[in-house]
Amino acid sequence: MSIASAIAAISERLGDRLSTSRAVLDQHGQNETYYPHTPPDAVAFPETTEDVSAIVKICNDEGCPIVAYGAASSLEGQHLNTQGGICLDMSRMNRILRVSPEDLLAVVQPGITRLALNSDLRATGLMFPVDPGADASIGGMTATRASGTTAVRYGTMRENILALEAVMADGTIIRTGTEARKSSTGYDLTHLLIGSEGTLGIITELTLKLQGIPEAISSATCRFESVEDAVNCVITTIQSGLPMARIELLDDMMVKGFNVYANAGLPEVPHIFAEFHGTPAGVAEQAATFGEIAAEFGATGWKTADTTEDRNALWAMRHKAHYASAALGKGKHLWPTDVCVPISKLAEAVLQAQKDAVDLGLTSTIVGHVGDGNFHAGISVDPTDPDEMERAEQFTKALALTALRLGGTVSGEHGIGLGKQKFMDIEHGPAIAYMRAIKKAFDPNNILNPGKLLPPET
Repeated sequence: MSIASAIAAISERLGDRLSTSRAVLDQHGQNETYYPHTPPDAVAFPETTEDVSAIVKICNDEGCPIVAYGAASSLEGQHLNTQGGICLDMSRMNRILRVSPEDLLAVVQPGITRLALNSDLRATGLMFPVDPGADASIGGMTATRASGTTAVRYGTMRENILALEAVMADGTIIRTGTEARKSSTGYDLTHLLIGSEGTLGIITELTLKLQGIPEAISSATCRFESVEDAVNCVITTIQSGLPMARIELLDDMMVKGFNVYANAGLPEVPHIFAEFHGTPAGVAEQAATFGEIAAEFGATGWKTADTTEDRNALWAMRHKAHYASAALGKGKHLWPTDVCVPISKLAEAVLQAQKDAVDLGLTSTIVGHVGDGNFHAGISVDPTDPDEMERAEQFTKALALTALRLGGTVSGEHGIGLGKQKFMDIEHGPAIAYMRAIKKAFDPNNILNPGKLLPPET
């Protein structure tokens, strides 16, 4: 392996678009959670697919690790260069290449963020609906198979991508999928690359499904005496077939976090944040039906947010849950984790997570896109305190095993990266061997985000 030779060869092509300055390296070695600062050896800023192809080919020839970098909002360390090498910063590949309103699709580069995309789409009356909270890049959202608050209605990234362009480990440029809404041809490489966390190829272009901006939107909040009542309200709502656009659970600790972080002034009991999309009459009917269901479980404090300003303020607060959770730790790092379970098992999983946090003496919040069974726990930790880190490790393991016992998965949204590799064998069993075979076939020299997603072979 010669990282130095790779850097020299890439520098010849990119010139000042390859940086080895300490400030740039330090910036690209940071992450949102407790993982150690991990700067790369160099940061490349490609502007075209051909740039990416040339860089990847050099890295493959030299055996140099290369890791794609979007907005660095991933929560399992997916973007960190843990084995050194090249950080491929995709931020300059941030254009909308084409919008086809008639076909409800857009073709974009991976570096565009979801907020920038939707800002540009607004004049067309269309939107890209996937909303993970952070202003993540579309390429990063695709690589981690992101979802978020609107997935209960519109699906995850998996359901909202028609086609991809990608650079493979040897520099070959491929296209997967088409602009057609379905196909019966060949292996589904599009969905194999979605969620592969940059370990199989570097995504350089995406064809996205779009949705019409709803004619009417209304949001609401209400609160409950117990998290069990709130979760059972969610379960009944989903099982009733009500087409919720968003339905979010906040436990009492999460609400306390919002009060500490943003002076929200909310009663510190479990809350549900909900949103309804459709026609004015349809939205009113949905809200009324949800209100009736919530009342059956003792909901109080019903409050609507009908104006754009009020809705934006409500969801901006919800999207700051990561930082509000961290605020409870008074300067500690946040160890975020998530699981997803069948909707009928949601109450059991949430209550078990709360009990485990108390038993282990941890400060933890629970918040989640619970309409599809996905929830997050945010644990405050001091990485220099081995005992606290060990207790946090016990908590995340217990949560993962609870999810698997209930027929769920160890991650519905965050992905695997570094933090959840140890659970992959437990969840997937013999299928891991086939995943390793795919990785070896796609990336025989193991240069693409090495050390991520798949657990080390023993």
